[in-house]
Amino acid sequence: MPQASDPQAPPRPQPGRTGLALAPIVLARGLEKRFGDFVAVAGIDFEIERGEVFGFLGPNGAGKTSTMRMVACMSPPSAGTLLVRGMDPRRDGPAIRAGIGVVPQEDALDTELSVLDNLVVYGRYFDLPRKVVRERAKRLLEMAQLSARANARPESLSGGMRRRLTIARALISEPELVILDEPTTGLDPQARHLVWERLFQLRREGVTLVITTHYMDEAEQLCDRLVVMDHGRIVATGSPRQLISEHVSREVLELRLEDGGYGPLAAALSASGTADRCELLADRLLCYGPDGDALLAEAERHAPRLLSALVRRASLEDVFLTLTGRTLLE
Repeated sequence: MPQASDPQAPPRPQPGRTGLALAPIVLARGLEKRFGDFVAVAGIDFEIERGEVFGFLGPNGAGKTSTMRMVACMSPPSAGTLLVRGMDPRRDGPAIRAGIGVVPQEDALDTELSVLDNLVVYGRYFDLPRKVVRERAKRLLEMAQLSARANARPESLSGGMRRRLTIARALISEPELVILDEPTTGLDPQARHLVWERLFQLRREGVTLVITTHYMDEAEQLCDRLVVMDHGRIVATGSPRQLISEHVSREVLELRLEDGGYGPLAAALSASGTADRCELLADRLLCYGPDGDALLAEAERHAPRLLSALVRRASLEDVFLTLTGRTLLE
């Protein structure tokens, strides 16, 4: 993690200093990934700017993991153009990987090593001097709030601690681009917020973060911009606020009925003009409109035996339902 620069380390590019620094850190044009006859990524275009938090969101099988693996130089593109840190992964994979940190979905820490040595040994893979690696490891443990557990074994840590250690390990080479696959999956709310705090800190220091997540609140909190993928294609791009305002109405009414009958109720709400659109899920009806309270009053008039009703602001989850017709976890 970049703080005070190590004298042995090469200078990191500073935004605004050169034309190269102003170029996107990732540029994709017509990017494809095929596995035999199966097309996982179908000719997508996107750019990731330096210093931003960029998200890839989509249902399982949408192509986001295949895209992330290409960006991380772990899987070669089948077609199209991909530049990462100004270089082509087909030719310059090792050079690109030297400036990338990867946080996999599974922590994969070495249980035979201490918390500190997990960082030190990993850092040696980058041919960094031993003294430099130990100094960085100690700083990173402070950042991850793990200094007091430096001599402990990873299996003694909580899930949130292990996740912070995995993030710290990915930063040992002081990468300018960090790729995080489901960074807070399985963590309790307090642990998730601690991880978010560490990621916000990295963003403030100019590190570019690329994230996949199944948590819509996480995407809304962390991402400056994101793409929504479905069936290997990008179906929407923008900031969380832009996507919500462009694709769904401002408020949502969630309804559950004791005895079903959602179809007639959806038709009645749409006919009344209070609902712009209704979406029937397996266990509830979602109704979208500019005024949630008006939606609720109209629903109570047509269905007096409501089991439950909730008025809320529209979210990225609603964008997903609109764009893909599926929930994120399908």
